[in-house]
Amino acid sequence: MKKKNKTLLIGASGNLGSAIEKSKLFKNLYSPSKKILNIENRKKIRKILIKNKFNLIINCAAMARMKECEIHPTRAIKVNVFGMMNLVDEITNYQSRFNKKIKLIHISTDGVYPSISGNYSENSRTEPYNIYGWTKLYSELIVKRLKNYVVIRTRFFNKNNIKFNTAATDIFTSMMEVQNLVRAIKIISIKNFIGVINVGEQRKSDFENYKKFKKNIKPCRRKDILKELGFKIAKDASMNLSLLKKIKRKLWKKSL
Repeated sequence: MKKKNKTLLIGASGNLGSAIEKSKLFKNLYSPSKKILNIENRKKIRKILIKNKFNLIINCAAMARMKECEIHPTRAIKVNVFGMMNLVDEITNYQSRFNKKIKLIHISTDGVYPSISGNYSENSRTEPYNIYGWTKLYSELIVKRLKNYVVIRTRFFNKNNIKFNTAATDIFTSMMEVQNLVRAIKIISIKNFIGVINVGEQRKSDFENYKKFKKNIKPCRRKDILKELGFKIAKDASMNLSLLKKIKRKLWKKSL
């Protein structure tokens, strides 16, 4: 009898994690609460891995709010960097002990790029512009210690939960709606791809992206947002999506 693939979702309480859980695209999905599985606690990670025998782990857990990371940098490092170190170490130990392969899909950010000129490919220079970006870049380096991994660099939003009343007409990204990101993660999970991949959609301004789903949102300029924040944000974080398109084409041809 063929064994069913089992997927562990870490960070199910966040926007992306909850969207993955609700999508039902991942069969045999286990998404424990933070109380049961916290990446800051190696013993809890070890217990979950040994008990469940996963084939795939999707890690969405992170301290992701930029402002919060700027205010509490030590906490951001503890969660985003040392938490990832705990997870990777426990996966490595588990695979060595039980001779079982686990694929890790780690959600990173377009914020690892300088985010000035846009069209960044997976091989472009990485130079984060704030603390959040730096912690995610370090987490990527830790993930690369594994043999079977995917790092997804992305930026997303929930069309049903746009809290902003204004959006910049001169900030450009490859941001995508969270449901589309979930579908992209599913496609990548079934491919024999290992490495870093940009996942997003056509380059648009923040205002253009949000206006489609929030009709009363008002336009503003990047400089207006900078005055309020007090830390750097992207100017043009758009990404080159050639690798993603190539993977999608291969999957499409295979299904014909």
